[in-house]
Amino acid sequence: MARTDTRFRSAYNQTLDLLAPLAIDAALPSELKLAETLKVSRTVVRAILKRLSEEGLVQLEGRQKTLLRTPREADRVPERDDYISLRELEGRFLDWVLRFDVPADTPLNVTQLARRFSVPPHMLQEFLAGLGQFGLVERRPRGGWSLLGFTADYAVELSDFRLLLEVNAARTVVGLPEGHPIWAALDALERDHLDLLGRIETDFRDFSSLDERFHATINGVVKNRFVEDFQKVISLIFHYHYQWDKQLERHRNEAAIGEHRAIIDALRSRDPMAAERAVREHLATSKETLLASLRVNRLV
Repeated sequence: MARTDTRFRSAYNQTLDLLAPLAIDAALPSELKLAETLKVSRTVVRAILKRLSEEGLVQLEGRQKTLLRTPREADRVPERDDYISLRELEGRFLDWVLRFDVPADTPLNVTQLARRFSVPPHMLQEFLAGLGQFGLVERRPRGGWSLLGFTADYAVELSDFRLLLEVNAARTVVGLPEGHPIWAALDALERDHLDLLGRIETDFRDFSSLDERFHATINGVVKNRFVEDFQKVISLIFHYHYQWDKQLERHRNEAAIGEHRAIIDALRSRDPMAAERAVREHLATSKETLLASLRVNRLV
């Protein structure tokens, strides 16, 4: 992504240096002038201006750009190359939500979370904006983000759409040849499920990441960018919100391991009807678990 590279970080910090001596309410140079001064493209300049606006440094009104406050040292973007990848950010964000029991309507401080996850703030902003497309987070009126809760209607619609995708994936898997990588991946997943089952008493929360990998592996046989994006929604909702009801979490995870193994057996049988039936039974349980968590928390 252009906004995560070294050129963007360097140009962004150079822009802060240009703004530092200006008076409040001063007009900024044109995009073209900034591009010439910074020796970057106008696309990078627009990304810089958007970031400045998000941080409350600049007000953008059409072509008019006005300085709202003097830049501070904390506004600078670290110019380094050891940031984690977007995929790692998704995983760390999910793990943070799971392990720290972040409640719905929690304000998300971009600066603090960027430090926690070792990413530049603009990368975290883009990540949250992506989640916002699915209604998982929303911008607060005065800036920043909030993690949202979910309604029963949202849960039902999400569950029904998930069923369509995963039944289609299961039908695809049973038709794949013996040498396809999916079969070795399913063997590895079964071993990992048996391993976790042996230590379920103490490590039941480890099921969340295994569950994500299980469904992502099966869904991954269908090469579709929309399925990949939807998997992020699955992770944050089914692997987070259904855990609100902590009393039965260990038993739910143990039961889910059994359902996963039943799906693996059905896929290996190459029987599409058996595979679809196993997937439907598992996702029916997941749907009810999600709705139950909403009832427990008085959201339905």
